[in-house]
Amino acid sequence: YRDLHTFELQAPTRLIEWARGNHVCVAGYGQSDGNEILQLIPPPTLLTKETQGLCPERDFKVECGGFSERPVYSLKYVPDTSLLVTSGPPNSSLQVWQVSADDSDLIKSVSTIATENGTEQSWAKIATISARAPWVLHGSRLDRVQITEVESRKNVYTAASRGSEELSNLAFLDCNTLLLCCATGRLCLADIRQPQGLMETMSVPSAPCSEQWCMGTRPGAQGLEPSSQPVARLSSRGLLTLTDLRKTSEFLALAKAKVPSPGSGAEFLCVSWAPALEGYLAISGFDGTVHVYDTQSWDSSGREAEPIFVHKGHTFGGAGGSRDPPLVTVHTWHLQKPRTLLSAASDASLHVWDWVQPCGKC
Repeated sequence: YRDLHTFELQAPTRLIEWARGNHVCVAGYGQSDGNEILQLIPPPTLLTKETQGLCPERDFKVECGGFSERPVYSLKYVPDTSLLVTSGPPNSSLQVWQVSADDSDLIKSVSTIATENGTEQSWAKIATISARAPWVLHGSRLDRVQITEVESRKNVYTAASRGSEELSNLAFLDCNTLLLCCATGRLCLADIRQPQGLMETMSVPSAPCSEQWCMGTRPGAQGLEPSSQPVARLSSRGLLTLTDLRKTSEFLALAKAKVPSPGSGAEFLCVSWAPALEGYLAISGFDGTVHVYDTQSWDSSGREAEPIFVHKGHTFGGAGGSRDPPLVTVHTWHLQKPRTLLSAASDASLHVWDWVQPCGKC
């Protein structure tokens, strides 16, 4: 490591979201009332674009917070606003929160976005954008995807029905194009200017029916179309696929990660592209580690890939009385620092780490 920071949360979190000013939002996912939503100020070394060596302040600080009566399974900051949107059991409705002004330390609940299928027990996956207005894309199943204007709660778009598969992820590629990933691994594209339906892009390699999938979309590079950015998919047995949405008849690459198969499902599977490092991605959700891979040498052979770095910090710093080893519940990349990641685990630990570039890649 070049640097490592640890912070103990009050409860386990399954999300890490960057907010305004490079602040970090986290929230608890316990089943009891009073799940905390916190906005944290990162250590000063993470607020600068260059590493500055020793720093007297090495901890996160709580800037403001609030409480949710339901578990928070997903949280998204609405760009260019002071709003957060959350989702979680027991249904697919959304909660909208206001991060209070500078003179207050409260995150307040301001409204609820109900869905037509309000009794649906699956929690909604969400994505946000503010290209035209503050929008939230949300849905729990393929036939229940819609876009809602956050402040007015007006429905902007409803996707045409194309099956009722459970969703694992959804994303805005731009202000008009949506990408949906089913738990089965199937990808679907939708254009809000063409309400006639979804366009299926590509299924996944032959796999057991019980296998679960998630996806990671790569942040668009300046001057490139969002559809030209590869989409990564990760399965619960560690299979990784890279897909170019402009040419869906074949895989860009296919590889097998060196991870154990999850013993209790794929609830915390996570794959993400590095926003400031070409061709690098990270995966987690199998155990107490986060694996970083360089995909630039991958081909379509499906061979086992060797990680260039494995973060094992969560496996050593578990809660004192916990019998089970910690499981990484989520990770995300720093927006500007190329090799800096944040990760959280089931023991309520939050880590920020900067891995050293391998000598062969200098």
